[in-house]
Amino acid sequence: MNATVVIPTLNEEKGIGGVVESFKNLGFEVLVIDGNSKDRTREIAEKMGARVVLQTGKGKGNAIAEAFKLVDSEIVILVDGDGSYPAEEVWKLIEPIEKGVAEHVVGNRFAKYEKGAFTRLNLLGNKLINLFFRFAYGVDLTDILSGYRAIKKEVYKSIEIKKSGFEVEAELTVETLAKGFRIAEVPISYKKREGKTKLRPIRDGFRIGKTIYELIARYSPARYLYVFGLILLFLGIATGCYVVYAWLNAVSHYMLALLTVLFIITGVQFVVIGLITDLIFRTTLEFRREIRQVFKRKEI
Repeated sequence: MNATVVIPTLNEEKGIGGVVESFKNLGFEVLVIDGNSKDRTREIAEKMGARVVLQTGKGKGNAIAEAFKLVDSEIVILVDGDGSYPAEEVWKLIEPIEKGVAEHVVGNRFAKYEKGAFTRLNLLGNKLINLFFRFAYGVDLTDILSGYRAIKKEVYKSIEIKKSGFEVEAELTVETLAKGFRIAEVPISYKKREGKTKLRPIRDGFRIGKTIYELIARYSPARYLYVFGLILLFLGIATGCYVVYAWLNAVSHYMLALLTVLFIITGVQFVVIGLITDLIFRTTLEFRREIRQVFKRKEI
């Protein structure tokens, strides 16, 4: 399968040369989407043999969206231009696609990261965001924010990217799952970046968490019912504990007891309805996936 390496950049003159050179040495076509860098990023990338396109919009998400429109390769490799991802490990990402195991492969940075690659705040934020994702989506992925990915053509041409910033990795993950494609993780090495980071941990972390919650509607709207149901159950348990405590102290709260029952019953109903609706939604996705596989076999 032919593959194109896509590198979104903004002021990455310290790292871009080595990144482009390493992928060119491996025989890949390299496309750099530059967000109007004020340094020598574009000049260095072109000198090393990359095709450089000046981004029309702003932000990493917009850069990737533009790249997906320009590229027509069977596989797109997404990688950052800061030198943090080893080019020689690209084959780990491509292998599951070539074997038909997945259509979207993510490099898991937590498998082997260099000292200084993460700040303590970044590491904690990444762990919390991934934990929230696994809880919200029920999908066992451990590094949804990784910038090193391999995506098959049928996936990247069907993905709708609406987020312009660093939320794009979360959006790519959710869009892949929502459209019924398979996603896999492989262990990779992660090195300390070259140059200054553009990521603002608190602000961007909040935006990414907000994006994960908002995108539940694309993946399975029924999962919102889980949240409401769990909130009501929590309220029911909390008020119930208070009612029992008061009763043990010879104080009765009949109206609050009725409210407790209402909270618990309604919460259970929301959770059950969510489970049923989510099951129907997931079954539909599986059916669409099987239909896609049938058409593939017919083409072969």
